[in-house]
Amino acid sequence: MASAATAPPTPNNLKRIVAASLIGTTIEWYDFFLYGSAAALVFNKLFFPESDPLVGTLLSFLTYAVGFAARPLGALVFGHYGDRLGRKKLLVLSLLMMGGATFAIGLLPTHATIGTAAPVLLTVLRLVQGFALGGEWGGAVLLVSEHGDARRRGFWASWPQTGAPAGQLLATGVLSLLTAVLSDSAFGSWGWRIPFLLSGVLVIVGLWIRLSVDESPVFKQALAQAEARRTEARKTEAEQLPLIAVLRHHWRDVLVAMGARMAENISYYVVTAFILVYATTEAGVSKQTALNAVLIASAVHFAVIPAWGALSDRIGRRPVYLLGAAGVGLWMFPFFRLIDTGGFGNLILAVTVGLVLHGAMYAPQAAFFSEMFATRMRYSGASIGAQFASVAAGAPAPLIATALLSDTGSSTPIALYVIAACVLTLIAVGVAKETRHRDLAEVASPSDEEPAAPRAADAHTV
Repeated sequence: MASAATAPPTPNNLKRIVAASLIGTTIEWYDFFLYGSAAALVFNKLFFPESDPLVGTLLSFLTYAVGFAARPLGALVFGHYGDRLGRKKLLVLSLLMMGGATFAIGLLPTHATIGTAAPVLLTVLRLVQGFALGGEWGGAVLLVSEHGDARRRGFWASWPQTGAPAGQLLATGVLSLLTAVLSDSAFGSWGWRIPFLLSGVLVIVGLWIRLSVDESPVFKQALAQAEARRTEARKTEAEQLPLIAVLRHHWRDVLVAMGARMAENISYYVVTAFILVYATTEAGVSKQTALNAVLIASAVHFAVIPAWGALSDRIGRRPVYLLGAAGVGLWMFPFFRLIDTGGFGNLILAVTVGLVLHGAMYAPQAAFFSEMFATRMRYSGASIGAQFASVAAGAPAPLIATALLSDTGSSTPIALYVIAACVLTLIAVGVAKETRHRDLAEVASPSDEEPAAPRAADAHTV
């Protein structure tokens, strides 16, 4: 029987919780994607002007990748304190850090003003962005997952996931508008700063909404039980570092999460970030046209994610995820062929189908990862699995794709690169267990139950 602590929230309260998670993730992804788009369009000239244009783009994407390197550290730190202090406090901190770093980028002098110090400062701020985002994702999806209706957890937990396309939509929309109304020289001189400075306003709005919600009831119940165990002088998981507890009892789930992220993460950054390089350099498409295509596709992506999440409530997380991974792999060669035509309609079709299929992986991911881990290590487990994978997946994806294009002049190796990631994800999700019927209010960890030996074999206890 559910306790009062785990009673379902009222519809209005649940909507406010979803809104708080969504506005925060939207702002943080806006900040993160804004950097990626700027790296593809102008940072090569502003911060690496002495390099060959394509080499400059590679260096620009290298600073982009550095942000991913900081995400696992953010996952560890935010996961540790999020599992001990609560989800809400850490989400407020992550929003402040991300918004502050993005605003500072908008004020940053370029190479022409301060020389090599400019790319160094840019890299430092990118590290802060990555650190903050490493802690944001896990807390945002858990806040909704642990509040929401268990029967519709896939649907409700998918809403924070829409923060990614919403942030992409917002970042691309602002850049598209500026490139439309400003000349290339004006945009390169000062116009590129405007989207970064707007982050300061967005953070104020996000904080106002995020501070209005309460802590997760499932976490409150788990924390109360941990406190009770401590008063009885029992050695519990709450006394261990979350990383140690996760790797001791959920290491299989961490590996599954990492494998599941490979196709999802790599395909997303190839389709939305690298595409700005490929379409403009190989297909002869203007920056404005490429941005508009990503803008339209991101709007569709936003709309389909809750639908995929709802479908995962009906047929399971694994079938939907597997459909997305297989679909993305099959779409890669048509994706590049359509872009090569240079037609705006074909460009929209290529990116839109790619993001719709990506949504089939991204939508159930929040509930899928949340359901893998025990409550008192859920923030750490979900964040570690997701963010450690990003170092090998999303971080180098635009860099690898650009290097392959530079070396071969062909899209074929890039397509094969994404397909290989899809095969890895199909294997990881294929060997995982279905999780949609699991109760997040069950807070027991393997060490809390007897007999110990049989439980140790079950890495999926929640």
